[in-house]
Parts: sequence; structure tokens; C-alpha cells
Amino acid sequence: MKQISQWAASLSVFAAFASAAIEAQLPPNGPGGQQIPSPPCLAIRGAWEGGYTPCSEYSHRQWLADIAHWRNERMIRIGYDPTRYQLPALRWTQSSFIQPQMMVHDRYFYDPETGKYTVDRYLDDLDKRYGGIDAVLIWATYPNMGIDDRNQQDMVRSMPGGIDGVKQMVGDFHRRGVRVLFPMMMWDEGTRDPGSSWPDAIAEFMKQINADGINGDTQDGVPLSFSLAAEKVNHPLAFEPENGPSDEALAWNLLTWGQYQFDFVPTVDKYRWLEPRHQVNIQDRWGRDKTDDLQFAFFNGEGWESWENVWGIWNGVTPRDGEATRRVATLERALAPFLISREWEPFYPMHRYAVFASRWPWGGQTLWTIVNRNEFDVDGRQMTVPYSQGTRYFDLYHGTELKPDLENGQAVLEFATEAHGYGAILASSGEPDGKILQLMARMKMITAKPLSSFSHEWIPLTQHMVQTRPTQAASSVPEGMVRVEGGDFLFKVEGIEIEGGDDVGVDVQYPWEDSPRRFHEHRMQIKPFYIDKYPVTNAEFKRFLDATGYQPKDNLNFLKDWKAGTYPEGWANKPVTWVSIEDAREYAKWAGKRLPHEWEWQDAAQGNDGRRFPWGNCDWLAPVPGIGPLACPGQNDSPNALAPVPDRGRTMLAASDVDLHPKGASPYGVMDMVGNVWQWTDEYVDEHTRAAIVRGGSHYQAQGSIWYFPQAFRNDQHGKLLLMAPSYDRSGALGFRCVKDAE
Repeated sequence: MKQISQWAASLSVFAAFASAAIEAQLPPNGPGGQQIPSPPCLAIRGAWEGGYTPCSEYSHRQWLADIAHWRNERMIRIGYDPTRYQLPALRWTQSSFIQPQMMVHDRYFYDPETGKYTVDRYLDDLDKRYGGIDAVLIWATYPNMGIDDRNQQDMVRSMPGGIDGVKQMVGDFHRRGVRVLFPMMMWDEGTRDPGSSWPDAIAEFMKQINADGINGDTQDGVPLSFSLAAEKVNHPLAFEPENGPSDEALAWNLLTWGQYQFDFVPTVDKYRWLEPRHQVNIQDRWGRDKTDDLQFAFFNGEGWESWENVWGIWNGVTPRDGEATRRVATLERALAPFLISREWEPFYPMHRYAVFASRWPWGGQTLWTIVNRNEFDVDGRQMTVPYSQGTRYFDLYHGTELKPDLENGQAVLEFATEAHGYGAILASSGEPDGKILQLMARMKMITAKPLSSFSHEWIPLTQHMVQTRPTQAASSVPEGMVRVEGGDFLFKVEGIEIEGGDDVGVDVQYPWEDSPRRFHEHRMQIKPFYIDKYPVTNAEFKRFLDATGYQPKDNLNFLKDWKAGTYPEGWANKPVTWVSIEDAREYAKWAGKRLPHEWEWQDAAQGNDGRRFPWGNCDWLAPVPGIGPLACPGQNDSPNALAPVPDRGRTMLAASDVDLHPKGASPYGVMDMVGNVWQWTDEYVDEHTRAAIVRGGSHYQAQGSIWYFPQAFRNDQHGKLLLMAPSYDRSGALGFRCVKDAE
């Protein structure tokens, strides 16, 4: 009993010690995730919540001392090493405030008609709409990756011009003073093996194209091994994980996304508080109002991920948010040295409720960045600041000098901040330098109109379908084709995009719809037509090449599986792949045919009984073939198989012969519609993105991640493939069949 009592006493002492250690490591005002909460006194609480007590000088100093103590202790605990922030090659990160994630499919970035990158056009548009960018994250992978076995680097290599073209494009950004990042996906373990460790492969590849940094997609910190690999090849990279790294990893993750929860009172970014040279770009991809993003960024002296083209879904910045971005970015770029001050003081006391300020001393001057979270303008007395003889005060936001009221040896400053607006005040002894004067002249000009005069209405982009010319009508069934009578048809289909929910802008906009959306249902009349019984084969495509001498202008990846102008032995009856939609259209034109409209393809596959698959309603991929209400009998028996067995390896195998699965025929006798190769149909275009609807799914299924291009085997599902250029769009799992109009 005595031993138990002694043990209990020891445990009690240990618990008290552990509790004290935890409290020292994470005080009441310490961070929750990436965000350090504001002083409790700044949030208004009703009587039922305990009431509201305004902040005092004492409560502010206590809060500030609390988080400063936490920071000092935390830096000791993590053994912080700031060396990489001092590297000249990486100092650009500290002033990289505006960074979009740019899809390579953006029509402002590349022109497939001229076959040229249009970096200047892309950057000029951003300059015009919101004041330009400091860095760009170039995205060539998801959501297309996984349609075949090209890995994340292969997708970049498939961009127009290959490696040389990409390197020149990166140089075009550099010429405009914009740094370039590419993503890495550690979930990409189902496509082609890179042949070396990912840290080494990425370091070598980024050096080859002269990129500046890497975004770690879905990563909660990029491991140190990636920085070491980059330094080993003498090409240091700035790493930017999507999610929050450990505090220790700040030493080699010099950039981070800020995926915040936005409360009324701003929060202090933990990473910026620990290391003010660490750059955070707030990312809120689906938000349509960017006020929170910009105000939290300005309060923290950090940046914003100005992401508009979200996986081909346009979430454009409104004119008001664009103008606010221009003003915030103009100030931050000019004042960047202040914003890495170790003496940063968040929540500097202000006179007006919900006007929040950060104080940034640097070089004998002091800057305050200010946000008005109120829904109304605030004017008049706003803040009291220290005063000494000769100190002058400047409203940098409006580009004017302030005349302080002196009270009790301090200066009281009066100025205006508009509703949901911004302010910047500088205290300087004597005349500010030329750069500050230039900034003031610039800000005076661009703030002449209030933000409220710019529209804050969010408007989705509309799409249109690329027109397909009718063919000469056939009076009898052409060789190798099947007649589909058409008539009354219920066209019901849904997109299988991984993200976007049912938001307007997801998927496509059919000619009878007023906006893009995921789910579609439309009763229509289809004219009779003829459709190829089988997908176009390698042998048929070679006859086209022999007859026409066709060679695409952009020939990278064209017929990639062929050698010396012909297909591999034994592949004559396999579907031709590695052909772009442009290549397929040229073949169809030569053959007197055209690509099918999607509803024609679906009518040929489904008929009028609403079946789920061309052969009926059983699922040949059911978990236990031959058993259960949805499983297909005999699927393991090759002669009776309805579609190919999925190929799940890291190296994609050849497609099946087009006539290998006769029992998978549609009601009209059309063959090989599902599960062998995807098939091109219609193309849709909006101002920023081109996309094609592909049907039927394929035999290749990259494994190990939900983020790979999803399959759409059912008759009521389709895939949306984002288009950039023929070299990039071509795929080893994508072919086509043709149709011809009927009399």
C-alpha cells in the first residue's frame, strides 16, 4: 500500500511537471494549427457568452509577451537553423507576395493556333486586372494525369517544345521578373517509375528547366531530402508545401500556403511569427469573395495565391478584389523590407473597433499595415503613436502626409479607411527616401477611386461547343459502319470531375444550357447517322498517312508507340492511340466522316432502354465476377468477356484488338465502346480553357491515388480532358471512332 501511495505521489509530480511543460510550449494564446488566435478581448461576446471586455494596454502587452515567450521557447525546442533564408538564390521568396496557380491549359498562356507560348499575354492580363504577380506555380499534372502512364515529370515533358520549349518558357517568365514553381505529387506512385529517387529526379529536372521552386501537393511539409538533393546539384529550390509543415521544417520550407479559417478578427500566422522571412501565400481556391484572403494577408505582411483557373473551372477575381489586390501588392512590394522585421507587433492598439493593425519597425522607421473589417467606412481619429521632434507621418495608402495632433507627448493620427478596406501609415524622421515618394505618388493615383466603386459581383464564364461540320449524307451503310436511327432520345449524363461539387462552372455547357454544370438531362431529337463499328485501328490510320503524307505541326508524342513510320508487329487491329483531337479530325475529314457528337456516341452505346453499359446493366468490374445482381457472368472467361481486363501496372500495356470482345456489343452492334481506349467526341471552350469530352474509359487504371484521371465506363458518365496542345493532349489510352451523316 505504501508503494502504491509513493507511486501515486510520483505520478502526481510527473503530471504537474508535464502540464507545466505543455503550458510553456503552448500557452493559452498559442497557435491552433497555422493560426495564432487574436487576444480574446478583441472579439465581441454577448451576455450569454460571458460578456465583452474591451482590450487594455495591459491585456495587449500580456498577450504579446505570451506569444513572444512561446516563440522564443519554440525556436529553442526545434533547434532552428535560418541558413537557407540567407542564401542569395532563395531570398526572392521573402518578397513573393502574389502567386497564381496557373493551369497550363489556360488559353492566355499558350496559343495552339500559332504553336507558341504567350507568356507576355498571360502576364499583361494579370497586370491589367490586379497588378501583376511575383511568382507563378505552373500546373501540368492533375486532373489529366493518370489517363495513361505518364508520370508527373512526363506531363511537363509533353508540353509544347518538350524540355527545350519548357526551359524557354520559364525564361520568358524570368525576363518579366516572375519566379517559376512546378508541383510535385508524392501520391504519384501508380504511373511510370522515374528510375531514381524522387528527390534526385526532381532536383535534376528542375535544374534542367531552370525552375525556381516546388509546390508540394497535398504535403504537410516537404522533407529535407528534397532540399539536400537540390543543393547537391548546385540548384537550390524554394519548397512550398500545400499543408502546414512541422515548425522544425520551416528551416527548409521557405514558402507555405495558408489555408485559413477566416474569423472576423484576423489571426497571426504561426510560421510568419516564428520566422518573418518565411513567405505565406493564402489559398482559398473556391472562395468567390477574396476580402478575407487579402485582409489577413495584409495584416500578416504576407502574400496571396491568386488562383482563378481551378482545374479548368474558372473562379475569377471580381473587379473589386482585383483592385484591392493591386493596392495591397503595390504596398507590400515597395515595403517588403519592413515586412520581415523581427520586431513585428500584431494588433497594435487602435481607436476604432474592428480596425486592426500590425506594426513593423525597420531602419529607423515604422510601418503600420491596417485592415478595416467593418462593413462601414471609418474616418477621423484612428491611432496614437510615439512622437519625437522631427518625426513625420505619411498615409501611404492615399499618398498624403498626415498632420498629427499632439496629446500628452504622443501623436494622434486621423485618416480614412473604407469598409473592408486597407491602410498603411509610415513614421519617418525627416524626408522619406525616393522609393517611398514614388510609392506615395503611385498610391495616390490608384486610390483616387474608392474600392466600393468597383463591382464585387462574381460572374461565371460561359462555354460554347466547337462546331462540327456535317458530312455528305450517305444513302447506304458505308463499309465498316453501323446505322443508328436516332429519333427521340433522353440524353442524361454526368461529369466525373473529382473536385468542384455541383458549382456552376464545373463540367461543360451544352448548347441548350445557360451555364456549365455537372449533371445534365435533355430530351432531344437525333438525326439518323452511321458510326464506325470499331474504333479506328493502327492499320486504318496508316492508310490515311500513306495516302495523305499527314504530319502534324506539333508532332511531339504523335503515334508515340510507332517506330520508323509504322505500328509494332501484331498491332494492326488495335485502336490507334497517341493522336490528338486535331489528328483525329484530319483522319475523319480524309475519310469523309467526322467525330461524333457526344449524344450520338451515347445513343449508339445505350439505345433507348437506358442501359448502364453497352451490353446491358451488369458490371464487368463487379468485385466478384459472375456473382451478385450487378456482376456479369463469365467475365473471367476470355472468349465471353465483355470488355478488357483492367491494366493496373505502372507501365501501360497495349490495348486489346478492337474485335476481341464481341459480346460487349451495343444494341446497334457497335463494338469496343467501353474499357479499351477512351474516345474523342466534342470540344468545349471558354475564355480561358479548352476541354474535350472523352467517352468509354480505358483499360489503363493507375493505382494508389484518388487523384488520377477517373474512369467513366457507364453510359451516363463522361470524362472531361483539359486541352493544351496536341503534344500534351495525346495519350496512349485515347483513340477515336468516326460518324457519317445519313440521308
